[in-house]
Amino acid sequence: MRFSKYYLTLLLLTAGVLAHAQQDSVITLQQCLDIAIKNNLSVKQASVTAEQAHIGLNQAKDNLIPYISGGANRNLTSGRALNPVTNAYITQSVTSDNYNLSGSVTVFNGLALQSAIKQASLAYQSGKMAYQAAKDLVTVNVITNYLLVLDAKELLKQNESQLAVAKENLDIAATKENYGANTTASTFSDLKGAYAGSKVNVVQGQNSLNAAKLSLYQLMNIPYNKNVELQPLTAQDLVGDKDVNAEQVYETALQQLATVKAATLMRQSAEKGVQYARGLLYPSLFLAGGIGTNYSNLNTQTYYSQFRNNYGTDIEIGLNIPIFTNHVKKNAVALAKLNLLNYEYIEEGTKVQVKQSVETAWSNMMAAYNRYNALQDEANAYAESYRVQKIRFDAGVITSDLFLIAKGNMDAAELNLIAAHYDYIIYSKILDYYQGKLTQ
Repeated sequence: MRFSKYYLTLLLLTAGVLAHAQQDSVITLQQCLDIAIKNNLSVKQASVTAEQAHIGLNQAKDNLIPYISGGANRNLTSGRALNPVTNAYITQSVTSDNYNLSGSVTVFNGLALQSAIKQASLAYQSGKMAYQAAKDLVTVNVITNYLLVLDAKELLKQNESQLAVAKENLDIAATKENYGANTTASTFSDLKGAYAGSKVNVVQGQNSLNAAKLSLYQLMNIPYNKNVELQPLTAQDLVGDKDVNAEQVYETALQQLATVKAATLMRQSAEKGVQYARGLLYPSLFLAGGIGTNYSNLNTQTYYSQFRNNYGTDIEIGLNIPIFTNHVKKNAVALAKLNLLNYEYIEEGTKVQVKQSVETAWSNMMAAYNRYNALQDEANAYAESYRVQKIRFDAGVITSDLFLIAKGNMDAAELNLIAAHYDYIIYSKILDYYQGKLTQ
């Protein structure tokens, strides 16, 4: 029985260790996105800013609620003082308590409070969009870096394959030389040099892969672990959208991109800020009231009786007319207008930047797509050329330099084809970002 208990515990611990090891060995794109968004400082700052705007909205609403305050104080006097009961001067110690409760509410002030609510509401919506924009930017950066890692990994795999072919050719040449076949010394040296060059390419490919993974880990803001592998993407994830045009993407971005929405909402908030400043130029009407009571040790009544019988109330309605305020309110309107103008420029600048970025990304995507198609034909042609030249080289018809030229052309075409394919996919993902398709 005890053995079964220990065996079950060991089994559970082993399963946990294996699960943790498996989790550490492979990481998915979604996991990278979740980690990066959680750890990114810009996203955190945008979240704080949005929450500050939310508090500002709540305060703007609460400003419509009556303001109520209460107070209590005790006075101890000695010597000549005013009797709080008879209002006559006396010379003795007096103890007195005063209690009051008062409140006021703004009835009208040129709708400034209502404008302030609308201004704060739009600012809060803009803050939420800015927070979403920060997450979207991290998302597209992670996706592109994830693809760069997969690109580097595929290029390394291709380099390793080329190294294996170079090693095979070198081994064949070495075997022929050992058996006294009719080969020149330069042939063996050429193949040996090609093999060494392929090893260099593998080292460089591994370095590029490590650099790409390091960049991805830095985006996620976590310690670098070179042993972790990225889960490959499906064929559907590696399909671009060559049929979209730049103008369509831009028009969609104006409607969907969080950055554009944030800029537009801030401009609208600034418009309400002008209305708020103008509202303060109008007379304000307020209503106030209060209740109070007091106690004195000179009064013969009990404390409770005085507290109950001495209370009084007051009510006040007032009109505040700004006649001359050192141009404070007038200048506030001028500053609000300039603030609006600034946000109009920001909104326009955001749209211009988005349009230029979309045009650049679309142009790069189409260039990569056209290059990829052209490289497919090139890669097929060089692969066939290499096949023919290898047969001729093995038969001793051609020299090693012609054979190595054919192999070099094929290797370069295959590597360029892989790079062009990932360039096409990366720029397609960037266009997806501008269309709001990468929102997390």
